[in-house]
Amino acid sequence: MTATVSTTDTPLNASRASGAGFARKAKAYLALTKPRVIELLLVSTLPTMIYAERGFPSIGLILATLVGGAFAAGSAGAFNCYIDRDIDKLMHRTENRPLVTGEVTPREALVFSWLLGAAAIVILWFGANPLSAWLGLGAIFFYVVVYTMILKRRTAQNIVWGGAAGCFPVLIAWAAVTNSVEWPAIILFMVIFLWTPPHYWPLSMRYGEDYRNAKVPMLGAIAGAKVVSVQVVLYAWAMVACSLLMIPAGGAGWVYTVTAVLAGAWFLYESHALYGRAQREDISDKRAMKVFHGSISYLTLLFIALAVDPFIGRAVVGG
Repeated sequence: MTATVSTTDTPLNASRASGAGFARKAKAYLALTKPRVIELLLVSTLPTMIYAERGFPSIGLILATLVGGAFAAGSAGAFNCYIDRDIDKLMHRTENRPLVTGEVTPREALVFSWLLGAAAIVILWFGANPLSAWLGLGAIFFYVVVYTMILKRRTAQNIVWGGAAGCFPVLIAWAAVTNSVEWPAIILFMVIFLWTPPHYWPLSMRYGEDYRNAKVPMLGAIAGAKVVSVQVVLYAWAMVACSLLMIPAGGAGWVYTVTAVLAGAWFLYESHALYGRAQREDISDKRAMKVFHGSISYLTLLFIALAVDPFIGRAVVGG
């Protein structure tokens, strides 16, 4: 007589299945927060804190600001996924988001968004100060209500004004250190504000068909490459000019100054190269994405220089 023993329902296998299910669910919740966007936002937070302090703030303040800021951005991203779940399923770029695949239900996503947002405000309020918490709340409101609910589906200028939500981390960082919002923070806010269109419009050119299918009027999707490239160049020039205001008005030293000039010149070159190709009707997705990736490199270099600047030399103007 031969006995057949099934192992499919043993406690060990059940435990493994449960663990795998938990990991998959946790990964889905993480995806709702748009972690790549959070990474980009945090690139500007710590350098701004260091510059505002003219040195390293306390570890506790750094952790509270970074975690609170990440939670605020994650909450905004999760709300965005909840509200845009109808159009996300129409776009190849977003068709694998958790609400589209069904890994997270709409109710779960909504509850998660509220909890994450509440945690962000509490962490910033008690870990930093009330001003940074109010700014965190403002960032969530701007991205969820102003951008996602009002502008995104109605105007080709959606990312211009909606992108202001991505500028709040520098205000939060400055407020966390100084309990105020001063001119250097406002200049950095405007740098990111002007950076957003030349960063995002090349991406919308690359995924233009997606946006047209979803009836989302991103400029890169509804306007020709010639029009978009002109706008990219104009915003790039304004962004670089604004970054240089940190020299007379923000007390920037030589490290920031040299980086801002060189990195700005490089990004302007790439923007003009995109414009030149667009005018010759020789544009390609690869060239557009080069500007997109280049914009990330530019912003990263600028804020690394901002963090290093207080430790090397004096201010260029009035130093």
